[in-house]
Amino acid sequence: MQRSGGTIGDCVKLAEKPALTRIMPTKGWASLRLGDIWQYRELLYFLTWRDIKVRYKQTIIGGAWAILQPFITMVIFSVFFGRLLGVPSEGIPYPLFVYSAMIVWTFFANGVGMASTSLVAEANMIKKVYFPRMVLPLSSILSGMLDFLLAFIVLVGMMIYYGRGPTLAVLFLPLFLLLALVSTVGVALWLSALNVMYRDVKYAVPFLMQAWLFATPIAYPSGIISSSVWKMIYGINPMAGVVEGFRWVLLGMEARIGPMIAVSSGMAVLILVGGAYFFRRTERIFADVV
Repeated sequence: MQRSGGTIGDCVKLAEKPALTRIMPTKGWASLRLGDIWQYRELLYFLTWRDIKVRYKQTIIGGAWAILQPFITMVIFSVFFGRLLGVPSEGIPYPLFVYSAMIVWTFFANGVGMASTSLVAEANMIKKVYFPRMVLPLSSILSGMLDFLLAFIVLVGMMIYYGRGPTLAVLFLPLFLLLALVSTVGVALWLSALNVMYRDVKYAVPFLMQAWLFATPIAYPSGIISSSVWKMIYGINPMAGVVEGFRWVLLGMEARIGPMIAVSSGMAVLILVGGAYFFRRTERIFADVV
């Protein structure tokens, strides 16, 4: 039997021919293609779960490190800054004042630290398999959310111990969690892409995090900055708004940080958008130089 345009055999051969997908590197300022991340959401889930399982593998105290890191830092700061130097804490018990900031700072610092090296650590995977490269730093950051939850439980216990309950401002807590996540992802995208091209980033990140820690109002309140202009300039640090926002929604600190939080929020979004486009622009060379 023959039909117009070919025989039935030709049609069967065409039907059996496997589909061919050609992946070409992007040129110029490519679109973010965030839909690809949603398509590969299962890969994101498995990489996140893998990072959680291997993080404290073969450690003696396991997930307790998630609590000890901010807690021990809180103890050190309380001794030196709170007791010896008498740094003010806006009427809040100093240990609670510091720990409420340390848990969100630890999430940020650990997320940036792990995400910045995630692409180089998975070099073989990048060279052999196609997937949205952005999945790797995102999985490193998301795996830190479990640590944050564990540390947050301790914060709740400390709030009960010191008799410090949240006010209605706690309803804004999801917004500041989102701001912390936006800040972390934005910085991580920049540094992870730069680390592929310049391995100096790997050694610079720990120093950067130490300097950033003292540039953020963790051991001291932002209220020591009296000038409103300087306070808004201080808000260029996105973590300044995150930390002060956390204290406001959880500990009921005075709500006088609106402009600074607005500046921090705008800066966090700017870093995220810039980092995402920079990541997309440079990812086409990852497989060649990683």
